[in-house]
Amino acid sequence: MDSIHIYGGNFLRGETKIQGSKNAVLPILAACLLIKGTCVIKNCPRIADVYHMQNLLQELGCLVSWAGNTVTVDAFHVNDNRMGGESVTRMRSSVMLLGAMIGRLGDVTMAYPGGCVIGSRPINIHLSALRKMGAEIVEEERFFTAKARELQGMEQELPFPSVGATENVILAAVTAKGVTVLKNAAREPEIVALCGFLIEAGADIQGVGSSELVIRGVEELHEVKYMVPADRIVAGTYLTAVLAAGGSIFLENAPAGQLGALLSVAEAMGSCVSINEEGIGVDVIHRLKGFPYLKTEVYDGFPTDLQSPLMAALSLAQGQSVIEESIFENRFRVVPDLQQMGADIKVIKNKAYINGVEMLQGMEVEAEELRGGAALVVAGLAANGKSVVKNRHFIERGYENICKDLRNLGADISLV
Repeated sequence: MDSIHIYGGNFLRGETKIQGSKNAVLPILAACLLIKGTCVIKNCPRIADVYHMQNLLQELGCLVSWAGNTVTVDAFHVNDNRMGGESVTRMRSSVMLLGAMIGRLGDVTMAYPGGCVIGSRPINIHLSALRKMGAEIVEEERFFTAKARELQGMEQELPFPSVGATENVILAAVTAKGVTVLKNAAREPEIVALCGFLIEAGADIQGVGSSELVIRGVEELHEVKYMVPADRIVAGTYLTAVLAAGGSIFLENAPAGQLGALLSVAEAMGSCVSINEEGIGVDVIHRLKGFPYLKTEVYDGFPTDLQSPLMAALSLAQGQSVIEESIFENRFRVVPDLQQMGADIKVIKNKAYINGVEMLQGMEVEAEELRGGAALVVAGLAANGKSVVKNRHFIERGYENICKDLRNLGADISLV
């Protein structure tokens, strides 16, 4: 039935371990294309988007195998330069294969990527950056082709610190001729993870974690084993769950250093947050306060991927909260379902005005995208009675086993 059933209204108590990062492992898997050999990626989440990436790599000629949460990619015999079909059109992050394919083969034909319906997310920034490095790109109605005899390092500045465009430039530049200087680069932890993987494989990248990267092209990269870091968005989602439902939880392996913006909000709302080297603890023993004003921003501001789950929690907080969405224009698609559950939310342009209510009511609701679906799960955990979240396949794009994780925290939740 592709749904999640939740009996809510109970405190959360317990601990769970945070999975490997979806947004880190996808570009790392794309980077495997640059290596004529075998790479071993540990702590890889077994989620739908990773399986889509696996399908794409296999279509290109890679050999991919699994052992638990370790995936092995042998990209020695990459023998195809065309990427189309369902795996491309269903997954936005398939676009990051573009830089790797140009770097490896110098020629690629690709369908336009898909993904969640949360905004236009155009790829023009990606294409413009690669053109500046010498790629000839022809855009058609349903696909585009990109060719380059030899990519050339050069200095350029992104008009916006796009994560995807930064990743594509990095993947294209590590084996390009000369030096690439990328200004206004994205600084997200997932960029740091990609650079870490490539450096271990022999890439020369300086300025990692800053907005200016200096990449000196090398002749070739070598085989590598790499451990994927924990998923900050999954950790943040579970943290918002206890903000909504109340209780006491511990998130093992949660990357506290990457969640500063959310932790500040959680403490300002009245929760008790404790951090140690093993993870994050959160205690909520009374009704929380609203947060007057929050704006989503690029890292290290508040992440847009956690806006919807936090909105679900704020819908139960005392007083008014205001969220301004500055990254994706359709992030408020979840609001009608939250309203159906009893939330008092008004959306005006790119701002949501949330007046906290004392109780949500369990309902049958429908996920339309990944993080909005997670927000409905958060709301269901706090709501009185039974909630059914349909279209769980959206949620499974990013959460390896959300029901098991939340059951570890005491939730009454199951797949149906």
